[in-house]
Order: sequence, then C-alpha cells, then structure tokens
Amino acid sequence: MPAPDRRPVVGVLCCNEVAARPVQVVASRFVAPLSTYVDATVVLVPAVAGVDDVAGLSALLDGLLLTGSRSHVGPGRYGGAATLDDGCVDDARDEVALRLSAAMIEAGRPVFGICRGFQELNVLFGGTLSADICGGRHHRGVHTPFDDQFAHRHAIDLTRDGGLGTATGMRRATVNSVHEQGIDRLGTGLAVEAVASDDGLIEAISARPCGGDVLAVQWHPEWDVAGCAPSRAFFDLFHRALRP
Repeated sequence: MPAPDRRPVVGVLCCNEVAARPVQVVASRFVAPLSTYVDATVVLVPAVAGVDDVAGLSALLDGLLLTGSRSHVGPGRYGGAATLDDGCVDDARDEVALRLSAAMIEAGRPVFGICRGFQELNVLFGGTLSADICGGRHHRGVHTPFDDQFAHRHAIDLTRDGGLGTATGMRRATVNSVHEQGIDRLGTGLAVEAVASDDGLIEAISARPCGGDVLAVQWHPEWDVAGCAPSRAFFDLFHRALRP
C-alpha cells in the first residue's frame, strides 16, 4: 500500500511491435484513465524477457495493468493447438506478463487486465482460450477500421454479487467488443463477473487469492470510460484496490 502522501505507482505492460525497428509500445488510451480515474502514477514496463527484474518490479509497483494488444497469448502457454501465425504471437509479452502478474498476486498487490490481459490472467490461473469465436455476432475481430472496432457493441449480464455488478447496481449493460479469442475453460479460483447476454461467453473475471484484487474484462473499458458504467466501475475498483 502506498504512503498517504504519494500517488500509487501502477505498471502498464508494453508489447513488442516492429515498425522501422523493434519497439516497445502501449496505446496512450490505456494510460490516460489511470491518471484521471485511478489517480495513479504510471510506469511503463517493457515486455523484454530476461531483462525485467520481476522481483524488483513487484516490490516497486503498487499495482499492475495488463493491457490489450494486437497479439494473442501463445497457444503453448495453455496447451492449445499451434494454429496462430507467428506474427500474431508475442512470446516475450507472454513471459513477462505471466511472471510479473504471478509475483504481484503473490505479494498481495492488485492486478487488473483488459482484453489480452484478461486472457493472460485466465491462463495464469490454469485456464484455456479459444479462437472459435472469431467472426461471431458479438465478438468482432480487429481487422476492421479503427473507429468501427469500438463502435461494435453487445449486451452483457453482470453477476448480482460480483464487484462490477455491486459497483454499478446493474444486471445488464452494453460494452464494446474487439477481440478474436475468448475464455474456453475458466481458470481455477476465478469467479465470473459478467457474461455476454446472447452466447454466454465470459466477459469479466475476478479473484482475491492473496489479499490483492484481481479483476479483468474482455472488453475495452479505456474506450469511452465516462459513457459506460461497467467501464467506469473497472477503474473505480482499481482506485479502491490500490488504497485498501
């Protein structure tokens, strides 16, 4: 827990991409709500396996956000079939995300996840992922114009006693849907916070295994935070989790 006279420090995990050269990237929209709604200081964490000092980082950080990404969790991480193109996988991101998340959780510090981060946390808890939702009615992939991706929305049902349901006072809401994979088998110890209303795909999960909150959502709460109650609740709950 941070000292009363300083803002909590939240690590935001980057991804590996290649433009003119290999770079570490994270979309700015993931960072802005952490300042506006969580009142946190942000530290970008490079996804470079073997370089990050996981023990040192977990001692430095008060919380961790696993962001969405254009890459997918490698199937080898959860025993899935090797059906993804190499360009869709970021092995170094997988390695850093899973190791650092585990260290943070074991230290009792909050770890929140968005989209890929949601999937990473399910894998960390022993769950599996599926790619057979690609092209479904509610779960459009990322190969569309950028603005159109986040205009695609669908209804979710919130668990009555879950953190998001309690924070919003809602049983049903509408969220965006920008992903090509989803949860197949739920990880051990994870609770379902929300499901897609029509097909039952898991849309939010939570846990508190070592005293720190774990919360993750399949949609993108960083997009139009003010206009979506469950998205605003996601960041409000992160704010509370950092100040127990």
